[in-house]
Amino acid sequence: MSSSFTTSDSSREFVAGPAGQIEVLLDTPAGAPAGIAVVAHPHPGQGGTAEHKIPQLLARALQAHGFVTMRPNYRGVGRSEGQYDGGPGESADVEAVLRHLRAAYPGLPVALAGFSFGAFVQTLLVARLTGAGESIAHLILTGMPAGALSETLAYDTPTVPPHALVVHGEQDERVPLVNVFDWARPQVLPVVVLPGAGHFFTGKLPGLRTVVEGYLRRPVLQN
Repeated sequence: MSSSFTTSDSSREFVAGPAGQIEVLLDTPAGAPAGIAVVAHPHPGQGGTAEHKIPQLLARALQAHGFVTMRPNYRGVGRSEGQYDGGPGESADVEAVLRHLRAAYPGLPVALAGFSFGAFVQTLLVARLTGAGESIAHLILTGMPAGALSETLAYDTPTVPPHALVVHGEQDERVPLVNVFDWARPQVLPVVVLPGAGHFFTGKLPGLRTVVEGYLRRPVLQN
């Protein structure tokens, strides 16, 4: 991995991935690392990158709690090589970044977080990891798509471990709240609803960060 430059206190580096190099933004804590984290960004077809405001908020919250945090640009985004793959390839990219962090910081707790399409990408990864018996200490899913969003777009979102944090806007205009409830109900999984928030949590980011930080402070229960 080679570092090139720093933007907004984040160093920009590269990790080898299944479709070529992956560009990542790295945020390190002030003290000794307490964990490692990978944050996934929204859909690249809608302008999603690692520098989106919500992945940045999630990364800053994790960094403040001692996590070495990476935000990858998926294949075909920014300076990452490869082409858009609809979810599975992007999940493989995130996994490559996680493997890199695990090699650099062995034995530390793992956090995965994502917003919108990025949250869906993380559910695909978590399904593989938990199926292989690997532990995830924190799973943060915000604005996550589930079910049919239009006549031509639907998400078959996997189930997740019971300690996952799911945060959704009451007035999400892209992913109706009822879709998330329908996905969560069979799992008996709580959903945190931010009153009045839309998909991008405009004007509600402080509330989102408060929820995320409260979750990170809880006693960790491994899946």
